[in-house]
Amino acid sequence: MATQAGGEEVIMDTEAKQKEAEQLCGDAEGGDAEPTTGTDVGDATTQDSSISNGDDADDGQEMVDLKIIWNKNKYDLKIPVDNTGAQLKERIHSLTGLPPAMQKVMYKGLLPEDKTLREIKITNGAKIMVVGSTINDVLAVNTPKEVIQQEVKAEENKKEPLCRQKQHRKVLDKGKPDDIMASVKGTKERLPTVPLSGMFNKSGGKVRLTFKLEQDQLWIGTKERTEKVPMGSIKNVVTEPIEGHEDYYMMAFQLGPTEASQYWVYWVPAQFVDAIKDTVLGKWQYF
Repeated sequence: MATQAGGEEVIMDTEAKQKEAEQLCGDAEGGDAEPTTGTDVGDATTQDSSISNGDDADDGQEMVDLKIIWNKNKYDLKIPVDNTGAQLKERIHSLTGLPPAMQKVMYKGLLPEDKTLREIKITNGAKIMVVGSTINDVLAVNTPKEVIQQEVKAEENKKEPLCRQKQHRKVLDKGKPDDIMASVKGTKERLPTVPLSGMFNKSGGKVRLTFKLEQDQLWIGTKERTEKVPMGSIKNVVTEPIEGHEDYYMMAFQLGPTEASQYWVYWVPAQFVDAIKDTVLGKWQYF
């Protein structure tokens, strides 16, 4: 009997120890569960942040898929439907490099910056048209070769006196007209009561100028005809002394909007230059 009792005591003691061990293991597992879960969540959050490209703020928001079309290129963009037009421009900037200030965003008209995409009723798959050029594109625009050549030539002409330019030299090289009017250098005189004559035009023909003040007209007369030009239609008067003969001037009346409409007159007496310009441009005081 003693042996049997001793055996039962050993069995009971062994079972008690097993239960105690199981309880300890259970407590350990229960105590570690919450910290382990917290660590896993933290790790997951960190991993998501590293690959989100700045879109964490979009998590949990209602999104809309858009097709951005700019400069013949198409971009897919997923953006919260409650973002404003201004925020959409910022996202377009990140896609295309086109600054918001240089964007013209179109969706059923010009897209307002202060309204949300929901208010504008933009839906999934909507096509957003973007117009604009980057700063580099603007700087890279090439001026046509012909324009550059014209600008260079015009700049050279500005540096070179008019009387040295080929188009004028062919007239000036003919010398003074035989019936040229006398000039007085360094003085200013009123317009004479008779026409100014003894001058050449661009073709080398004789020309005379008659100022019809009562009709507000300038009559430009040649052997073939007389042009009656309203002074109010003359846009500008260009003058320059003739090199080597500074007591005479070359003079152009601009009859149209461009310099191509200039009517040139050569060997104008110096004393009448200011009076002619003032009369034609409306500055002359009648007396």
